[in-house]
Amino acid sequence: MASMVEVKDLNMNFYTMDGELQVLKDVNFTVEEGEILALLGPSGSGKSTLLNILTKLLKPTSGDVEIKGKIGYMFQRDHLLEWRTIMDNITIALEIQKKLTDEAKEKIESLLKAYDLWDFRNRYPRELSGGMRQRVALIRTLSINPDILLLDEPFSALDYQTRILVSDDITKIIKRERKTTILVTHDISEAISMGDKVAVLSKRPAKIKSTYDIELTLNEEKTPLSARKAPEFKDYFDLLWKDLDVYNKEEKNEG
Repeated sequence: MASMVEVKDLNMNFYTMDGELQVLKDVNFTVEEGEILALLGPSGSGKSTLLNILTKLLKPTSGDVEIKGKIGYMFQRDHLLEWRTIMDNITIALEIQKKLTDEAKEKIESLLKAYDLWDFRNRYPRELSGGMRQRVALIRTLSINPDILLLDEPFSALDYQTRILVSDDITKIIKRERKTTILVTHDISEAISMGDKVAVLSKRPAKIKSTYDIELTLNEEKTPLSARKAPEFKDYFDLLWKDLDVYNKEEKNEG
C-alpha cells in the first residue's frame, strides 16, 4: 500500500514571554492508504498541535510533512449551526467553496441514506441526539470527498455508553468509505478498538515512544465493540498504559 501521510524529523517550538517552549521533538510516522492510525498521548503532549501542522494551520520549526491528497478535519465538537437544517449544515462547506454541484448533492444524499440520517435531513441540530450530531459532523466532513480524515478526540463530549456506540458507527463509516484516518485520543481503549496501528506520544516535548500494529483474534468484523471482546485487548491495554507513563517517578516515590 502507498503511504498517504509521511512525517519526518518534525520539531515544533513556540516562543513566549518566558522563553522557548519545545512541544514536538523528532516526530516520525507514516500512515498507509486506508489505514486508521491512533495517536495516543497524555493531555498537553502536543496531539492537537500535530494535527494543526498536518492541516498547515501551523508551520513546523523543522522537519518534513508530506500529505498525498485532500484533508478533512473533524473536531472535538460538532460545530453544527443551530439555525440551519441538517442538510444545510452538511452542505455549508461546499456552498462556501461554490462546489455544491448536482453530483455533490447526490453524494450527500447517498451518505445520509446509507447511515440512517435521511429522515432527519430537514430537522435541526437541537432535535438530534449527541451521537447523531457526530454522525452528521462526519458526513459534513466526507461531503468534500477528502482522501485523509483527521479526528481530534471527536467523542470526548459524549457520555461513556454513547461514546462507544458512536465510535462504532464512525469506524464502520470510515472503513466503508475507505478513508485514511488519523485519530487523536488520550483514551487507550478507543485507540486499540479503532486503530489499525497505535503510536504513543511521550510527554512534552513529545516524540513517538512506540508504535504497535493492532492484531486481534476476532470471529467477526473488527469494530470498537467487537474489539473489546478480543483476548489480546487487555494485553495491548497494559502495554499502552505502561508506555503512557501517566504518573511520573517523582509522584510514585512521594506516594
